[in-house]
Amino acid sequence: MLAPFHYPAFRAIWTANLASQLGSSIQAVGAAWLMTELTPSHTLVATVQASSYAPILLVGLVAGAIADNYDRRRVMLVAQWAMLVISAVLAALTYADLIGPYSLLAATLLVGTFTAFNAPAWQASVRAQVGTRDLPQAISLNTIAVNLARSAGPALGGVLIAATSVATGFAINAISYVAMIWVLLRWRPEVPSPLRGPMLRSIGEGLSFCAKSAPVRRVLLRGLAMGFGVAAFQALVPSIVRDRLHGSETVFGVVLAAFGIGSIVIAVFISSLRRRMGAEKVMALGVALYAASYVGLALGQSVIVAIVCAFGIGLGWNTLMTTINVAMQLRSPEHILGRCLSTYQAVTFGSLAIGAWVWGKVADLMGLPASLLMAAGLLVAAQVVLWMFAPMPAPHEGRVTPR
Repeated sequence: MLAPFHYPAFRAIWTANLASQLGSSIQAVGAAWLMTELTPSHTLVATVQASSYAPILLVGLVAGAIADNYDRRRVMLVAQWAMLVISAVLAALTYADLIGPYSLLAATLLVGTFTAFNAPAWQASVRAQVGTRDLPQAISLNTIAVNLARSAGPALGGVLIAATSVATGFAINAISYVAMIWVLLRWRPEVPSPLRGPMLRSIGEGLSFCAKSAPVRRVLLRGLAMGFGVAAFQALVPSIVRDRLHGSETVFGVVLAAFGIGSIVIAVFISSLRRRMGAEKVMALGVALYAASYVGLALGQSVIVAIVCAFGIGLGWNTLMTTINVAMQLRSPEHILGRCLSTYQAVTFGSLAIGAWVWGKVADLMGLPASLLMAAGLLVAAQVVLWMFAPMPAPHEGRVTPR
């Protein structure tokens, strides 16, 4: 599990990414809670989450082609600098009380856009940090970093916002990018120079591979279905805390911290679970955790119930997303790795963005409990149908042989 930490580059980038993700979690809490203060609309509150993921759908394929055609380290540096500047401007506008619902959405959309450009280059660079043998463990450790931030960040963000202001959280996020920028400036990976080609042809090559590979198609279909279903929690949790729990920003942070802790707990066991149970049964486990927790959130109205359900959803999130991510990475050739991963991200997180908006709209029309129960039913139905007609690939089916 800890083998990737033997690589100095991985250690440095993992630590810097943890700091950056912590800042991003604090900003996400601030943006979501600020929107609840700016508008009573469930749809607009959910759109904050959607705006973070929608750019992956809109520019993800281009981002993947850029990651394969240009130096991935430099692509990440440009994206990190851009996110730092945008977050600093957002902090300044919020300090000056010049932010509104739509300007807040514009800022989160811009940050999400550069996150979309950063993600394929970052994920494709993991293989250069640790090699193929330790890749699954490295992906799990990167997921742990994200979820450590999702556990500590929301709780810290909730307390910080209550004690100071939302603008302070935005400013801390801007500062958090400095560590990753410093590490990337020092990192000099020994990788072949990318072979550049026309952008549209590069995108077409990646899409062609994904379309022709039956195992990859099934992985992408699973990401599409799961992304839509899991979107309900992250989209609706601010409204759940405000309207059903009548809680403060501190309660919001604690509920999200429970989600992050659940993600960390399962990350320790996910690799061994996949080896013993197989990907399909692990996916079924993740869906069961999500569905049961959605039902609990829909029927319960206490903070304790919400914390327990958020913990269960955290278990389910990492179970599902890590399994899909590993399946995609192990079936993507090195020369089009960025494009394959960007296709996966566009499908999965694009579906999550659309789902966030849809579940917010359903909550406005039918209420929060109905939205959560419908999301639970959809996840279970999708898992059963896909298990029957498009199962997850077998361990060695379509797997790329390292050179």
